[in-house]
Amino acid sequence: MDGNGRWAESRGKARSEGHLAGTEAVIRTVENAFRAGIQCVTLYAFSSENWNRPAEEIQALMGLMLRFLAEQKNLFIKNKIRLRTIGDLSPFPEAIREAVEAVKAETSAFSEHTVAVALNYGARDEVLRAAQLYATDVRSGKLSGDTAPAWEQFSKYLWTDGMPDPDLIVRTSGEIRLSNFLLLQAAYAELYFTDVLWPDFDKAELDKALAFYASRERRFGKTSAQIQKDEH
Repeated sequence: MDGNGRWAESRGKARSEGHLAGTEAVIRTVENAFRAGIQCVTLYAFSSENWNRPAEEIQALMGLMLRFLAEQKNLFIKNKIRLRTIGDLSPFPEAIREAVEAVKAETSAFSEHTVAVALNYGARDEVLRAAQLYATDVRSGKLSGDTAPAWEQFSKYLWTDGMPDPDLIVRTSGEIRLSNFLLLQAAYAELYFTDVLWPDFDKAELDKALAFYASRERRFGKTSAQIQKDEH
């Protein structure tokens, strides 16, 4: 969800106002995605590298997180949307950690729709953590270390355990890179890049991304002929 700051600066506003506008884009995009039949939406909200931003911007983001959780908690519950997080929450202020965990607990029984929010997330950190946890289980005898793990086995140690791999990854604002986001899980994802800044991302823009996805032939290593045969 890139371009909040640039959106604000182009309008002579503080970057914090861009992040506020970005939360409005989050709400409408999630609603539009669910209406389109998508069951799981993952939002890259705060990366492990975002701590390097100016202190005043980080402080504004922390306040915005608390405000978003307080204002949207009932929306999650009313619409039976499960909230998940991926990433290490421990560096966040206690108030944010408690607010996040409260919403996660109250929505944990819901299964039809999931919103996963990446907070203090970085794919490299995720892989290192998973490898450490896997090695610990091998040393303890819980797992055999005689053979290399299958992906299905190793993926259980990732923060995304229990979530589907992404089918489509959308990045806004003209940046054409993944920026340390779901690097392993994105192995077969379709990648869609748009120049639109995140606060301006609306239903029309989501429809364009979904049309792009629908135009792709997803082969997963097979040939086109094999895919066509499978479809018939």
